[in-house]
Amino acid sequence: MRLFGTNGIREVVGERMTAPFVTSIAAAIGRAYPVGVPVAVGWDGRTSSPAFARLVSGTLAAAGHSVVELGLLPTPAIQYSLRSVGAQLGVVITASHNPPEYNGIKCIGADGLELPRIDEERIEAAVDAGEGRSVSYDRVGEIRSDDHGAERYLHGILSMVRRDAIIQKHFRVLLDCGNGASAQTSPSLLRRLGCRFTTLNGQVDGTFPGHLSEPTEQNLQELVRSVPALAVEFGVAHDGDADRAVFVDGRGHYVPGERILTWFAREYVRRHRGGLVVIPVTASQSVEEVVEAEGGHVLYTRVGSPSITHAMQERGAVFGGEDNGGYVFPQFQLARDGAMTLAAALDLLTQLGTTLEEALRDLPQYHVSKEKVPCPVALRDEVMARLTVELGQGAERVVTLDGIKVYQGRGWVLVRPSGTEAFFRIFSEDRDPDAARRRATGLVARVTSIVAELEGPAGRS
Repeated sequence: MRLFGTNGIREVVGERMTAPFVTSIAAAIGRAYPVGVPVAVGWDGRTSSPAFARLVSGTLAAAGHSVVELGLLPTPAIQYSLRSVGAQLGVVITASHNPPEYNGIKCIGADGLELPRIDEERIEAAVDAGEGRSVSYDRVGEIRSDDHGAERYLHGILSMVRRDAIIQKHFRVLLDCGNGASAQTSPSLLRRLGCRFTTLNGQVDGTFPGHLSEPTEQNLQELVRSVPALAVEFGVAHDGDADRAVFVDGRGHYVPGERILTWFAREYVRRHRGGLVVIPVTASQSVEEVVEAEGGHVLYTRVGSPSITHAMQERGAVFGGEDNGGYVFPQFQLARDGAMTLAAALDLLTQLGTTLEEALRDLPQYHVSKEKVPCPVALRDEVMARLTVELGQGAERVVTLDGIKVYQGRGWVLVRPSGTEAFFRIFSEDRDPDAARRRATGLVARVTSIVAELEGPAGRS
C-alpha cells in the first residue's frame, strides 16, 4: 500500500487522517529505526497538527526513541534544525498547500533531505504488517522541547546574503503569510533586512480564513490588488508550511513560478560561471534556454522536492527548484525554502540595482497553461495507459519520466497524476499563449471523457 506521495503523506482529517492512522504511521517509523535513534518532531499551523504531532512524539518515545519537539515552524526551518538538535530523523506534521481539511506526515533524513523512496517503502511495509515496537519502562525515550528553531533558521538565512547592502536599500514589501507557518519567521526576516513592510493574513490560523493555502493567482487577488495600492516594490506570499514563495511585481502583476525559477537559475549559473540546475519535467523551456546560454546545463527529474533535492545532492547542482514557487538553494540547505527565496530575491535585486519587473523583463517569453481534472485513484493507471498510446501518435518527442510529456512544434503538453490529490495535472507550454491554452483545454476534455467512460457501466464491467 503506497502512503507517501510526491511530498509525504496527505489525507483528509477525520476520514483517513485519524488518530489511529497517525499512530500506526508513527509506530511503523519507530519500528523502522533502531531503538534510541533521536527524532525531531515539528508541525505547521493546521488545526489538527499539534494533536497529531503529540501522538507521533508519544508513540516514538514509547518505541524507545528520544524526541525533541521543535514546535510550530515552517517546514524548511525544521529541516534546518535537525543537525543542531542532533536528530537522525525528522517528522513534520503538515499538508503544505493543501486545503484546510487535509493534514499529513513528512519524514526528513539527518541531512535535512526528505527520505528517499526506499526508506518510505520500509515504513509503508511496516504499516502494512501492523508492526510497531514497545520497550520496557527503563528504555522509554525522553520528550523535550527546543524553542530556538526560528532564531536558528533566521540566523542561517541572514548569513547567506549581503545583509548590510540590503538594509541600505530600504525595500518596501507586502508580505502575505497566508495564515500559515511563515508568520513565525518571515516578518522577522524582513525586519532584520531593513525592509518597510506590511503583512496580510499574518496570524497563524489553520482554517486559512484569508484565502486557501496554495499561493495561486486566483487565491492571491488581495495581494495583487494591494501591491500597487500601497506603492510597494513587490509582494510575496507563502503557502501553509512556507516552503514556497510566490511574487507579485510592483505593478500588481502576479509572476508565474516558472518566471522566478528561470530568473534564479540564470543568476546562480552566472555566479558560478556554469554548473548544473535541477528541475522537474513540468518546468518551462525557458530555464534550459537561459542556463545553456550561460554555460550551464539542466537535469530533469520527476515532480516533487525529494526527486529534485536528492539529484542536486548527487550531482552537485548550483540551483534547483519547481515552477510552483519551491526553490532550492544548496549553499544554504537542500530543501525548498520560502524564506530563503525571499532573502535571495532581495539579495539579487540589491546586487543588480533593479526592480523585480526589470530583472524579469529580458527572460525568454513562454506561456504555460495549468489545469487539473478529478480522477479516482483506482482509475489512474488505466487513464494513463490510454493517454500514453493516444498522445504518442505523431509526436516529435515523448518523455515518460513522470506521466507523459509530448513535444509538438514550439511547445509541449504533459499529463501526470497528482501525488497528493485525486487529480490529473495538465501542463501545456508554447510561445503562443492561445496555442498553450488550446492544447491544455483539449487534454482536459480528453481526460474527462476517459474518466467518465471508465466510471460508467461499460468501464466497470
